[in-house]
Amino acid sequence: MNVLILAAGYATRLYPLTLHKSKPLLEVGGKPIIEWLMDSLVDVQDLETVYVVTNDKFASDFQAWSKRYRDRQQKFTFKIISDGSKSDEDKLGAIGDINFVVTRENLTNNALLIIAGDNLFTESLTGFVSSAKRTEATVAVYDVGDAEAIKKYGNISVNAEGIITRFEEKPANPCGTLAAIALYYYSPEVLSLLRGYLADGNNPDQPGRFVQWLYRRKPVKTFQLKGRWLDIGSKETLEKADQIFARIQR
Repeated sequence: MNVLILAAGYATRLYPLTLHKSKPLLEVGGKPIIEWLMDSLVDVQDLETVYVVTNDKFASDFQAWSKRYRDRQQKFTFKIISDGSKSDEDKLGAIGDINFVVTRENLTNNALLIIAGDNLFTESLTGFVSSAKRTEATVAVYDVGDAEAIKKYGNISVNAEGIITRFEEKPANPCGTLAAIALYYYSPEVLSLLRGYLADGNNPDQPGRFVQWLYRRKPVKTFQLKGRWLDIGSKETLEKADQIFARIQR
């Protein structure tokens, strides 16, 4: 199984912090966000290559970071890939980036674990991967516990087997508080559908849009995370994460 970390966005909502540094390289609790993410994968077995898709502006920064991280943690093999974009105006979008890497690196022969580079988890991802390996597609879900907060995310409903029965991005009238988050497991069969999804003119951004399309065609299983999850989308969530992970670091 390979890993793909999505890190090609420009995080304009965090300007000026992200004018000269990619969001996943911002420090939280004393180290870069992406480093916390990699630490949550340390105990996951059978990982092959960790692909980091970024943009032309920050590719060299990720190259430098991956070399430093490898000096400390030898388990991972990294490959940094630029999608060629130079600004927010010419970006490929998250789903476009996934398809770009899958096609360029010929990744349809193995399962792929896909993670947004601005996600933070307080628990290991071993449970998610172990459960997901028995499925064609699995998405992580988290109960945000707030009817207003869920309006910022992909809101889902599931059946008794944990399979998605409803998915709505940023709902005006949410059904419950269960959010689909940008942590996905896709089998080779599912990865082969990406090109068709994009060829039909579907939204190339927001990785949840592919799940919204997919669950009507294939069973998409869910795995509910029990630890803390933070999506770094604003200066406020960045500051909150820094406080939480500083305590963990100590």
